[in-house]
Amino acid sequence: MPTYRAPVRDTLFVLNDVIGYGNHDNLPGFADASPDIVEAILTEGAKLAENVMQPLNRAGDQEGCTRHDDGSVTTPKGFGDAYRHYCEGGWMGLAVPAEYGGQGLPYTVHSAVGEYLVSANMALMMYPGLTQGAIAAILAHGTDAQKQKWLPKMVEGAWTGTMNLTEPHCGTDLGLLTSKAVPNGDGSYRISGQKIFISAGEHDLSENIIHLVLARIEGAPAGVKGISLFIVPKVAVDEAGALGARNAVSCGAIEEKMGIHGNATCVMNYDAATGYLLGEENGGLKAMFTMMNEARLGVGLQGHAVGEAAYQGAVDYARERLQGRSLSGPKAPDRQADPIIVHPDIRRNLMSMRAFNEAGRALILLTALKSDIAHLSEDAADRQAAEDHLALMTPVIKGVLTDKGFEHAVMAQQVFGGHGYVEEHGMSQFVRDARIAMIYEGANGIQALDLVGRKLPANGGRAVQAFFKEVAEFCEAHRADEAMAPHTKALKKGLNDLQAASLWLVQNAVAKPDNAGAASHDYMHLMGLVALGLMWARMIKVAQDKLAEGADGNASFLEAKIVTGRYFMERVMPETAAHLARISTGADTMMALPAEAF
Repeated sequence: MPTYRAPVRDTLFVLNDVIGYGNHDNLPGFADASPDIVEAILTEGAKLAENVMQPLNRAGDQEGCTRHDDGSVTTPKGFGDAYRHYCEGGWMGLAVPAEYGGQGLPYTVHSAVGEYLVSANMALMMYPGLTQGAIAAILAHGTDAQKQKWLPKMVEGAWTGTMNLTEPHCGTDLGLLTSKAVPNGDGSYRISGQKIFISAGEHDLSENIIHLVLARIEGAPAGVKGISLFIVPKVAVDEAGALGARNAVSCGAIEEKMGIHGNATCVMNYDAATGYLLGEENGGLKAMFTMMNEARLGVGLQGHAVGEAAYQGAVDYARERLQGRSLSGPKAPDRQADPIIVHPDIRRNLMSMRAFNEAGRALILLTALKSDIAHLSEDAADRQAAEDHLALMTPVIKGVLTDKGFEHAVMAQQVFGGHGYVEEHGMSQFVRDARIAMIYEGANGIQALDLVGRKLPANGGRAVQAFFKEVAEFCEAHRADEAMAPHTKALKKGLNDLQAASLWLVQNAVAKPDNAGAASHDYMHLMGLVALGLMWARMIKVAQDKLAEGADGNASFLEAKIVTGRYFMERVMPETAAHLARISTGADTMMALPAEAF
């Protein structure tokens, strides 16, 4: 059975030494979360993850959720107590403004703690995760009265939240949705329709569930321009905030899924349920995207977090499992065989996972910091630059880190050999749980199309040009540094490939849109490699400088950073050339066969 150890030390290294978290105490909330306080928060979050959430992960997977004949749903044993523990600790509102009962701390801190909790128990953490997304949408688009009515109980955790987009005939193309909203004449609406794949749609963890539902008001324009967003509570709430009668919304079924068994993924039926417009009429997609963009970063974190948990299990097993002898001679001559961690192929798996995990953590935390700057800074130029980073990196984080999270779960399973294929060792659960992150909140192919079709050309290419400049300036600044030269050379080669791919798209995608579609997956991963490579270059430079200053007792940690970063630059960054080569072939062969030939 896997165990989990929250990587607090690594998180603090990224926050304090790499991305300069402490340089932003001028932003609201940052002064209340100084580096020493952040360390204390992370330490407590680690305890919650390791001691409360993780022990329930396998049991929750085995037991799953149960729907009863009346439509109610029971979550796995222990989930209720763990959820209450989470809420009582104030974790739900860590980054929510204090006026609604939150702690008003930076989103960066919330993201750092979130990694630990998701690594420990992804399915359980989806319940508060969906709630926090709904909170963000109401904060951004709700009226003052709506915020006062709904948010305090959600922040407290007494009420949870969901997002309801997908319908049986309508997934990515939300313009096809048929759920309807009929005005009641008193400012409320009757919501009717069926939604599927609704995570946390029904459960026993909270006394109310606040559903955010996309529907079309009668007479609204066809397509996405006629979609509105509604607040639809499971239980009615009066003006005094007291719970009333049950609303006409019910769970018709629980989806039988490959993974995340501990989360209730529901078919939700709305039978003229009372709902309230959130945001502007026909502006539902814009309002929902507030929730979805945060959710996409959260899903990227899920992919990373499950990959980290799987990696830790693989390391523990590789240290203990005895099989064969090292190719260079016995490493444990007093034992019948050497531990498998001595074998190069096992090391390939472990080093690949570790190199992506450490860079992924840094990119997630940097992007979370940019989110704080975008929302909190008074400097317009800083806000714009941060917003550009968020726009460019959100599809990269969601797409690349979830692809890699699943790949790493499979790698970890491979380290276990046959033992990874049986349930008792827990690796198969990581594989099953990680798989969904590549699909929901916009399948990764959609993320790639969003990056190529929208984010690259936005504002005349301002965001991507700023990213090119950032990478190029780092390489130039350290070009004469002999210790950094191998790393900056590899990074610059990756940047050159990315720029060449971008130019190819400019020259070939406008006249032939299929070229953009055919290139998009490789382009997303190419940009991801360069973004992760930049994070590694920054981490390596910090580690080298700290070692030169005496290391302060952290020599082994810093030396391991440099070795892991070198592995990434030598063994992973060369993949940019393959991505460029595939991009440059265009769409002709990919699209050549007629549909009936398949």
